[in-house]
Amino acid sequence: MKILLFGGRGFMGQQFLSVYPDAIAPSVDIADAPAVIRTLDEVKPDIVINAAGKTGKPNVDWCEDHKIETIRSNVTGPLVLLEECGKRNLYWVHLSSGCVYSGDNGGRGFTEDDPPNFYGSFYSRTKAWSEALLREFPVLILRLRMPFDKAPHARNLIMKLKDYSRILDAENAITYLPDFLKAAEQLIAKRRTGIYNMVNAGAISPYRIMELYREIVDPAHTFERLSLKDLSGVTKAGRSSCIISPAKLMKEGIAVRPVEEAVREALLALRHS
Repeated sequence: MKILLFGGRGFMGQQFLSVYPDAIAPSVDIADAPAVIRTLDEVKPDIVINAAGKTGKPNVDWCEDHKIETIRSNVTGPLVLLEECGKRNLYWVHLSSGCVYSGDNGGRGFTEDDPPNFYGSFYSRTKAWSEALLREFPVLILRLRMPFDKAPHARNLIMKLKDYSRILDAENAITYLPDFLKAAEQLIAKRRTGIYNMVNAGAISPYRIMELYREIVDPAHTFERLSLKDLSGVTKAGRSSCIISPAKLMKEGIAVRPVEEAVREALLALRHS
């Protein structure tokens, strides 16, 4: 099985390479149609994974000032892949985001069938636009939310939170990357298509994560509570705060661990790193 991975140098691309170390990961701009065509014809893959995309550095506020670059990566590129993979009848996987919702959908959590209701950031709008187009076709679309893991790197949600003095106290669905990768591997092996919410069971607030960080990793760590109503005062773009449901993933027979259990596992590993 030959896997072609776009975005292999990025954060999520590196995550996929840990699962598929033999994947071919060229440095190709997915919005460059001729380059994509050449790559597909040279590699002749069985599976294509798109881990390319702009999330912004250090955060999604970047996308507000770099809209063309964000569109190229998050909208134009996926449409190029849709057309070219379709011409070749290739199975392909697209990384998306659950940050297209706001709220908890009356306590039920949003499912894959619920239309997006959050448009407060340009980043979220581009993810909603591409999803609306891709969902009409046989593509596996994997939605992550605020990914975290055991490693002390800058893209880990826990590492981001520990550097903030004020921490949001609002429950959210989030994604533990080791669990995400296992679930993604199973869905790909089954050649599933459609949208899947790739989050852990339940919800947790960033504030609770930092309480656990203080309990498990650093008892001297200090921070203040930030309410959802005050969040707009410390960010340029709006932020999605939502709970999405992993019920569809569970119906596949894929184990979905409780989110606090996963957070504790990550923190214990960080304490010893």
